[in-house]
Amino acid sequence: MKTIDAVVFDMDGVIFDSERKVMECWGEVAEKYGIKDIHKVCRMCLGTNAAETRRIVLEYYGQVFPYDNYVKEMSALYHERYDGGRLPTKQGIRELLEYLKANGVKIALASSTRSLVVNDQLRDAGLLPYFDAVIGGDMVSRSKPDPEIFLKACAELDVSPERALGIEDSYNGIRALHSAGMRPVMVPDLAPPTEEMERLAEVILPTLNDVIRYLDKERKE
Repeated sequence: MKTIDAVVFDMDGVIFDSERKVMECWGEVAEKYGIKDIHKVCRMCLGTNAAETRRIVLEYYGQVFPYDNYVKEMSALYHERYDGGRLPTKQGIRELLEYLKANGVKIALASSTRSLVVNDQLRDAGLLPYFDAVIGGDMVSRSKPDPEIFLKACAELDVSPERALGIEDSYNGIRALHSAGMRPVMVPDLAPPTEEMERLAEVILPTLNDVIRYLDKERKE
């Protein structure tokens, strides 16, 4: 493709409809224990790694909040329901991956989720073979909005950041892509676009199918 050498994907909320499912599981735990504002706090944690999520939650509820117990229960519920290929994918992901492969574009994943879970979920969905590099949140020291994970993905692919397009749904993800000097494309999931996102993103598109049309139009110009 004449304008890009690579596309780097976020995972949760971009490839999988996982953020909604995590929030549903948190909602059940919150109802069981009488935890208030859980959906508000979950939204505050979008696009962050496990350590940053823990910090945000404890800052909101207080340091004595038994977060580790609750997150363990939520995680068990989530994996019981969605492991083994049962996690729903987002509309258009397979078509977009096929399109990129057909046009010789390198593909990477840069997710705040730890790499073991990332690889398992991609493998269970039959998507892992599409990816030339997979970077999990435990493979970098700083969480989004720091650009470290995206710069590492570009380095693994041996492409310049300015020649790579990144697809994100979260505010922190778009901020990280912009800081990395990449081409940020926002495909919103739970977090609606804001004025800041309109300023930082190259384009905001409703679905991954629209990303195909966007790239195809650019390729033909």
